[in-house]
Amino acid sequence: MVAFPEPGMALTQILVVADIERSRDWYRDVLGAEIYREYGADSVVLSFLDAWLLLVTGSGPTDDKPGVSMAAPTDPSEVSHSFTIRVPDCRASYEVLKGRGAEFLTPPYDRGEEIRCFFRDPDGNLFEISQA
Repeated sequence: MVAFPEPGMALTQILVVADIERSRDWYRDVLGAEIYREYGADSVVLSFLDAWLLLVTGSGPTDDKPGVSMAAPTDPSEVSHSFTIRVPDCRASYEVLKGRGAEFLTPPYDRGEEIRCFFRDPDGNLFEISQA
């Protein structure tokens, strides 16, 4: 019998982006992700913090996903998915990312049990850096 999950499996987050080159450059240059592979002009596989990110351009339904269209976020004020990156020093990470071009919603905010702040990728996907 096959186990699920089993050793060797990996989870990949798929993000639909409006401009593949702009997003690839942002994830590489600002976030520090490594480009693993590019598939033409419509997808890029990135490695980041022992996780896989697959950036793809929007598309309509296909035979294996009928009735499903993929589209980049349209309203950054509404979030259905976000990423949290635990960091040892939120303020220092904020300065590094800000220096690389990340645009933060606010500077680091001390909530008592954690210090955190939020920024967005070029398509509006929300990221949080958090220090416990």
